[in-house]
Amino acid sequence: MGIRYTTKVDGDTLIVHASGFDENLLDVQNYATGIIEACIQSGVTRVLCDESDLEYRLGTFDTYRAGEFLSTNAPAVAKIAIICNPAFLSNANFFENVVVNRRLRLRVFTDIETARNWLSDPDT
Repeated sequence: MGIRYTTKVDGDTLIVHASGFDENLLDVQNYATGIIEACIQSGVTRVLCDESDLEYRLGTFDTYRAGEFLSTNAPAVAKIAIICNPAFLSNANFFENVVVNRRLRLRVFTDIETARNWLSDPDT
């Protein structure tokens, strides 16, 4: 099954809805690449990624490697808000730390409105 996702552009933001589960690191890298390509194609730099229906199954090392991959491949101007299922918040927070330590603007939330507010705030 893997990760299934849809994208749509709303103003200056790419809205992503993901579901299923991450089978392996390559699955996550393909998902990230698809989102990056959609941003480049549509000319947006903000991403609101609703992963509340996505089950995180990667182990710690692969989560670390996924964070490295994203921070290496995402444009430096990108700003990404991820909404995760609260059951996976610990994994998501670890991923956030890996990415933020590599200077990508990304935050993880469990509430979509808080995520939207952060994403639209020019001071964050």
